[in-house]
Amino acid sequence: MAISNGVLVPFVVFLVSTFVFSPARVVFGEQSGLNRPDPLRHLKSYNGGYDVTNKHYWASTAFTGVHGYVIAGVWLLCGLVFTICIAFLKKPSIRSTCPIKHFLDRNFILMFILLLLFTILAIVASSLVLVENERSMKRTEKVKGTLMGVAQNARRTIRKVTTAMGNMQYLLLPYDPALASSLNVTSRQLGKDSQDIQRFVDKNGHTIERIIQTPYVAHIVVVAVNLVLLVAATVLLLLHWYPGLIIVIFLCWILTTLIWVLTGFDFFLQNFAKDTCSAFEGFEHNSHNSSLSSILPCLDATRRELNSKVTQIAKTLGVNEEHDDSVGFLRICNPFSGPPNYTYVPQSCSNSGIPVGKLPEVSHFRNHMLPKHMENCKRSGKLVSQDNYNMAWAFSHSIQHFLDIYPTLQSLADCTFVKDGISDVVSHQCKPFKNSLKMLWISMLSLALSMVFLVLILVIKVFQDRGRCFTKFAIIPCLPVTP
Repeated sequence: MAISNGVLVPFVVFLVSTFVFSPARVVFGEQSGLNRPDPLRHLKSYNGGYDVTNKHYWASTAFTGVHGYVIAGVWLLCGLVFTICIAFLKKPSIRSTCPIKHFLDRNFILMFILLLLFTILAIVASSLVLVENERSMKRTEKVKGTLMGVAQNARRTIRKVTTAMGNMQYLLLPYDPALASSLNVTSRQLGKDSQDIQRFVDKNGHTIERIIQTPYVAHIVVVAVNLVLLVAATVLLLLHWYPGLIIVIFLCWILTTLIWVLTGFDFFLQNFAKDTCSAFEGFEHNSHNSSLSSILPCLDATRRELNSKVTQIAKTLGVNEEHDDSVGFLRICNPFSGPPNYTYVPQSCSNSGIPVGKLPEVSHFRNHMLPKHMENCKRSGKLVSQDNYNMAWAFSHSIQHFLDIYPTLQSLADCTFVKDGISDVVSHQCKPFKNSLKMLWISMLSLALSMVFLVLILVIKVFQDRGRCFTKFAIIPCLPVTP
């Protein structure tokens, strides 16, 4: 069966190439530097690429939201200063010398209109935040689902390949234990890759879910509490119950600080989304010149150090470079090109060629082992023994198993799943994903600005109404009673 071995060599060579499969953690990125201040390096520029495993990338990207964090700190500090000032303003002499006292004494309606206007703006901004928060969460979940689906799809594909390899190993074990052993090693390596992928999905899937849900819930809680405080402030102002109103102003001041923090955080998320999509686009255009490493066991053609293994296998099987693909009286279709690449080219088979997997089923081949044709086969020298027939059946079916899974194996070798998943994200999901986070940031910025002006107007309104008599729901104070 030396000729059958000749057909088997390209198949074996391709299987040996699976030894260079190497799983790696995902490090999405692009080659160009980002040039952002890095707080972990005393604000020196971070010039690296997009790398989610690099703490300096995270620090520099999070620092892009510094405007929100700084304003939050300044606002909180102003609150402390304001509290100290209130203690001094209790003195009538200081209140009477206030520069805006005369303006406030004549413009009660104007102040109420301003208060009502910014209250409405804050409510509208809060509603927009809730809408954009929901939209951005769905967009982010969709991107996450696509990427996690890529990993799960690859795991199912690897399982399909290992199952086929197990069948091949079972068929080849009685006739070629060494080849069966190499299949077993390759199958175990792919099985390890599959387990690595599952561990990645289990570990990082929950982590990513928490990262998505935490800001989503934080936005809902902050905005919901803010809406309650806005309504409470309006009602207490109309009732002219100032002790309760002062407490609400204090809570609004703290909540405005949190809103500014979330505004900075949303700006960071917006930049992170831009970096992510830029990295995906870079990988789509040139996957080899990108710092995107795959979580999947992709075959790197530039690292195929197979020369020694190919030579060893060829010598073991007794095959030379000029091997024939016929079995004396049959022409076997060899769908592989010659060395060194052993490329799968099914179009190279002639019309008269017999598919290698169909060899045991060919009637002309079977006739040369049947008893009634025994004498004719002996005279022609083409007798096929039962052992040789069984070996031909095992080898041909093993090769056919390989040909059946070849497209699947090739898709793993070319990282087709990764490329298709990233291409889908770039083409259909990146733009709405980035836009939703941008609109969330704009909505939060609008809410933060509205709350700053509203809280200041509330403070001025309390100062304006202090010491005056109002009836419930009145805007203008009661006129003093003349004797």
